[in-house]
Amino acid sequence: MKTILSGILIVLFFSNVSFIRPAAAKDYYVVITKSKYELAIYQSNGTWVATYPVVFGNKDLGDKMYEGDRRTPEGVFHIVNKRPHSKWCDFFQLDYPTHENILKFNERKAKGLIPNKAKIGGEIGIHGTWPDEDFAIDGMQNWTMGCISTKNEYIKELYNILPVGTMVIINR
Repeated sequence: MKTILSGILIVLFFSNVSFIRPAAAKDYYVVITKSKYELAIYQSNGTWVATYPVVFGNKDLGDKMYEGDRRTPEGVFHIVNKRPHSKWCDFFQLDYPTHENILKFNERKAKGLIPNKAKIGGEIGIHGTWPDEDFAIDGMQNWTMGCISTKNEYIKELYNILPVGTMVIINR
């Protein structure tokens, strides 16, 4: 019996088995409040975890209307991919445009609020800054094409906390 138990312990020690459960998408959610220039992480039970400063694209902080307007979309999204990025440290891709975003876009287009040839756009995400340009976050300098940006040290922390599938709520 001792030999079997010792063998199991040796196998577990040298294997990739972990008894620490990685975070699941349902463990956390993110709330981005554009008017406060902040990204807050909450546990699924509503307990606050952390808040990070962020910037966006357009200074007016309005809802994204069409591709190229540099606005950050509002609504409920999910992280569909996360990866290192050659320019902005790490990148969390959001599932923009959602069905709701498409409906809003088509309605605005029908009302003539956006150009007839406008496209809805895509590739919206959360990412870091250019190397050595974290000062843009400190100065609340909106510089993106509609994404959410934070300091590289913070995006690395987020990369280790938030799994693919995490809900992201963006509001004004």
